[in-house]
Amino acid sequence: MFLNVNGHNTYCYTGGKAFDAAKPTAVFIHGVLNDHSVWILQTRYFANHGWNLLAPDLPGHCKSEGEPPKTVEEAAQFVIALLDAAGVKQAALIGHSFGSLTVLEAAAAAPDRVSHLALVGTAFPMKVSPALLDNSLNAPMKAIDMVNIYSHATLAPPPSSAGPGTWLYGGGRALMRRVLASNTRVNLFHRGFKACDDYQGGDAAMDKVKCPVLFLLARSDAMTPPRMAQTLQARSPGAKTVLVEAGHQMMEEAPDAVLFALTDFLKIKR
Repeated sequence: MFLNVNGHNTYCYTGGKAFDAAKPTAVFIHGVLNDHSVWILQTRYFANHGWNLLAPDLPGHCKSEGEPPKTVEEAAQFVIALLDAAGVKQAALIGHSFGSLTVLEAAAAAPDRVSHLALVGTAFPMKVSPALLDNSLNAPMKAIDMVNIYSHATLAPPPSSAGPGTWLYGGGRALMRRVLASNTRVNLFHRGFKACDDYQGGDAAMDKVKCPVLFLLARSDAMTPPRMAQTLQARSPGAKTVLVEAGHQMMEEAPDAVLFALTDFLKIKR
């Protein structure tokens, strides 16, 4: 469905279910040069198990209008505005990579609006190598190839992911190329990476979080290795941590493990 957020049409995947104010709501936020589709298994499960589901394309990405966020803080304000547009008083926020910083900052800015916070493939600081930053600006196709190598631990899809014949590297590259091409005015790749690299508010944000927190990390993640979440974990001693056997794009490589970690965290019956 489309929601008017800050005066712009924003596409939100709902798992094919109509919004029901009586149900709890989960919001899934994607990372750099991704879109709502990276959450396809997890979001469809939520939508079919008693939850409202909002998985937006971030502003200026794919089906969503508006200015792509220049900073994590801008992206967080978009999430809060999305809740307002949907008439949601409180939601569980789930974010991957750049999206994890986004939902962390949103939970700090509006703690009473967030019931649960799941940080998937997170790190702080989330520094981007100078080579990747430069290539994302000046040689984006080369950077896409680099990121897909770093983001995957396997070549072939596991159960519950895409079917036989699917190549995870190729699928990841195709998605990133499509998202990059969706905005001819702004280089979404470089803007997103720069926002990650520039963000300095993670520690202060974690100190303001009031809700239960899940760190969902991948053992073979070369983009945001699990050790890079330790500063945030130290500031959230009551948080739960789950490690899955996958690379950075764990929603594709370990779809069931990611789903089960989220459903256990939110106490959704299987």
